[in-house]
Amino acid sequence: MNLARPRTLGALFITAGLLTIGLPSATAVAPAARSTGCGKQALSTGDYEVVSGGLTRTYRLHVPDRYDVRTAYPLIVVYHGRGKTGAQTEAFSDLSKLDAIVAYPNGVIGDENKQAWQGAPYSAEGVDDVKFTSDLLDTLEGSLCVDTKAVYATGKSNGAGFTAILACEMADRIAAIAPVAGAFYQQGKRCAPSRPVPVLDIHGTGDTTIPYGGDGQRDLPSVQTWVRDWSVRNHCKPDPVVSQQGDDVLKYFYKGCEADVVHVAVTDGGHSWPGSDASSGPGYVTQTFEAHELIGAFFRSHKLRT
Repeated sequence: MNLARPRTLGALFITAGLLTIGLPSATAVAPAARSTGCGKQALSTGDYEVVSGGLTRTYRLHVPDRYDVRTAYPLIVVYHGRGKTGAQTEAFSDLSKLDAIVAYPNGVIGDENKQAWQGAPYSAEGVDDVKFTSDLLDTLEGSLCVDTKAVYATGKSNGAGFTAILACEMADRIAAIAPVAGAFYQQGKRCAPSRPVPVLDIHGTGDTTIPYGGDGQRDLPSVQTWVRDWSVRNHCKPDPVVSQQGDDVLKYFYKGCEADVVHVAVTDGGHSWPGSDASSGPGYVTQTFEAHELIGAFFRSHKLRT
């Protein structure tokens, strides 16, 4: 299943830089684990509801145009930023261009009447978005043909931060995460995933919304600290290999890991989605690579192992 079809400079970045160093080839060719939804198509592209924790939750779903009920597809769940929606995130992220089933759930309204995700100080009190994610996966895996070894999470800002919580608490179902401009609020509890989780992190060094260097007043660690913490969890060697990609991108690749840890720093990049337009967020938007292609290639190379 080819998640990314190379077309641009971003594709060259993927094949020539990111995914040719030390990836475990066995995961890339692992056979699919077919969900109970194989053989039927109970859902098609559109907007849906699912009940979780006594709340009616909503999500937008993209099903590949040539969906085959006999083929097990990767499933990517995409979490929007604070005050945004799944539909808005689909529009700027281009993730629906990937050959995958893609779900864009919506958070619950919290402080300042804005939708948000669990783990942030402004999220709705008492809402269990981890349970919601589990319920959403159950629904999609029962209604469509999903490769249950190839279920992934990505998102932006507050949504990106929530993918880190999923990696800590749902490592048995989430094969890899790829947060973009992540808001990684300190949770006050130890992250102890049941298995090492592959992580691709993308962040702009000029992000003024979620500063690259962190924000102590908001309990936001520096991005480099957060990435290093994952390198420790995944038992990587301590010093990453750093390489320049284009004029405005540095790639940090940790070696010797039980699960890959890669950090992509966009020089002077804003609170934005690489390869998109200004609608993705404030500040400089790099066109050196397209985030959806990079994320798709990373996910394609990382599946749950049996």
